[in-house]
Amino acid sequence: MVLLRLRIDTEPLRARLASEVFTRVAGTQGPERRERIHEAAGERWFGPDRPIRRVHRDSAMFVGGLRALLLQSLHPLAMAGVADHSDYQHDPWGRLQRTSYFLAVTTFGPAGDAEEAVARVQAVHRHIHGVASDGRPYSAADPHLLHWVHVAEVDSFLAAHQRYGARPLSPRECDGYVLDTSVVAKRLGVPDPPRTRAELARQLAAFRPELEGTPHAREAARYLLLRAPLPALARVPYSALAAAAVGLMPAWTRWPLRLPYLPVVEGTWWRLAGQGAVSSIRWATEPRDQRQPPRPAGRGQGG
Repeated sequence: MVLLRLRIDTEPLRARLASEVFTRVAGTQGPERRERIHEAAGERWFGPDRPIRRVHRDSAMFVGGLRALLLQSLHPLAMAGVADHSDYQHDPWGRLQRTSYFLAVTTFGPAGDAEEAVARVQAVHRHIHGVASDGRPYSAADPHLLHWVHVAEVDSFLAAHQRYGARPLSPRECDGYVLDTSVVAKRLGVPDPPRTRAELARQLAAFRPELEGTPHAREAARYLLLRAPLPALARVPYSALAAAAVGLMPAWTRWPLRLPYLPVVEGTWWRLAGQGAVSSIRWATEPRDQRQPPRPAGRGQGG
């Protein structure tokens, strides 16, 4: 009886949290888009057993997304495009909603809708160009910059899933995930995207000489970690997600972005807090028959 009573009492809280998360991530068009993505007839790019589906439906993506933004900011030309053309400080939720829709429709949606989403992104990229503060020209349609954005994103999503996902991937499944993401990358115009985790690591390392912590990058990091526009009740869980993302960043990124490095804290308290925040979102947003019980912090691979 006590357990039944607890379940009844927590259901309104679960529903409210699910609504808040979904509205922030998907926006006002979220319900209609969700129905079409998952219910419309037609072929998909990925079958139901593919690793990309497991990774992209897991709540660990909240941590992976923050890590991806931090990591991507280290390329001066990519960051110049964001600083010059993105309104992320005034419309951060709009950017999040556009990104989440793209990931959802290319992973789960009908192939025709996925193709349309890719075409829209390419059209936007053609209009984003300029000159960085060091005098170098940049273009969001530049295949080299697209390549950087892709490898930083895939590395971040995979790292977050392996540490905070409900069911981390096996080594073979990790390769399968990287292979799946290459399908979308090639359609976006990324040249020779990685197809295995080893290729991903090599390609990510090859970008190291081009990366640096510019003032724009450090400002973006401060905004993401400290000044994101959130209601008061959301600040504590968001801080846990942000700390979890920082904890997953490679050590060499800490100084360029002026990120804190506290090995003992990150290995215990913030890791537990991050796991708690991800598990809470998972509890709220997953259907009852798909919810996973909380797992001990530290399980899984990578990071």
